[in-house]
Amino acid sequence: MTADFTMRLRHLPFVLSALFVSSLPARAAPPPAEQIDVFTSGQDGYHTYRIPSLIRAQNGVLLAFAEGRKAGGGDAGNIDLLLKRSTDGGRTWSAQQVVWDDDTNTCGNPCPVVDRTTGTIFLLSTWNRGDDVERNIIAQTSRDTRRIFVLQSSDHGQTWSKPREITTTVKQPDWTWYATGPGAGIQLERGAARGRLVIPCDHIEAPSKRYYSHAIYSDDHGATWKLGGTSPRDQVNECEVVELTDGRLLLNMRNYDKTQPARQHAFSRDGGLTWEDQRHAVELIEPICQASIRRHESGALLFSNPAAKTRTNLLVRVSTDEAATWRELTTLHAGPAAYSCLLSLSATEAACLYERGEKKPYEKITLARFSVK
Repeated sequence: MTADFTMRLRHLPFVLSALFVSSLPARAAPPPAEQIDVFTSGQDGYHTYRIPSLIRAQNGVLLAFAEGRKAGGGDAGNIDLLLKRSTDGGRTWSAQQVVWDDDTNTCGNPCPVVDRTTGTIFLLSTWNRGDDVERNIIAQTSRDTRRIFVLQSSDHGQTWSKPREITTTVKQPDWTWYATGPGAGIQLERGAARGRLVIPCDHIEAPSKRYYSHAIYSDDHGATWKLGGTSPRDQVNECEVVELTDGRLLLNMRNYDKTQPARQHAFSRDGGLTWEDQRHAVELIEPICQASIRRHESGALLFSNPAAKTRTNLLVRVSTDEAATWRELTTLHAGPAAYSCLLSLSATEAACLYERGEKKPYEKITLARFSVK
């Protein structure tokens, strides 16, 4: 047997393997996301729409919340809480509904949660005077401060109660700035606190001006709200929460530590009463911006944010090992993009309500439907 023939025999398995692989059909790329514009800045009486929030009512209707900023794009001033509803999975939307308008004051930071037991929707949000800007509230030179309110709907978002203030039970006296969400809350499905409604929040302490993430909760179907635990370390604020399969809660937080430009995580073993093990999620890079994390019906975790050094490239990632690792699922918009809110639609589909534009991120709030196969 010649050396050349022997060498050919040695390579035969690799040649056959290559031929077999090449004969297989190529794995189909996931279909592009279906994009539906829900709020467009400059339309329907508002200069800018911001801070998207998305939930599904118990009857299957999708509810898309946003801030309607009357005179400009800034975070202060005359800002109303708005809502649109969809009965066909987000493909078409109702006319715009004003949920909360308090004259020229700021009503914002929508963070809703659905109580699966009663079907009631609770909308947690914040209020401040329209002429009080954030820096003055933090410096305690403002005319008033940030206050926390809850609205509720018992008819799947068609009508809403008057705002009910809960500031004294969920905000410490030495906290200045405060935000609910933005995004959405959850209802716990496991453990001793099963049924608890949990809303992710953040605050700034006085006089240190350090900023932290925290949670508030209700164990009586929204009748009363209490203050939960605060993140162990500062330099974090806007956050979202997800329940892990082992019963722990994961708090995914906006990160201000510029030495590590990635999200931070903290964990709770008691339903959000305390938080521990705060650390950077190094795979989840961010430009200092809000993000969304949700449990999908397939069992996987989904995460969306502008995955770049600037507010661009709205990317959805997926984790099948309870947030230990992540892989890219789909890019929803490569251009300017910012805040987002995820929702599971079915075992194979999800939706993301997010801010996007061509020149800046705040031109539209768009709903993207995409595959999670």
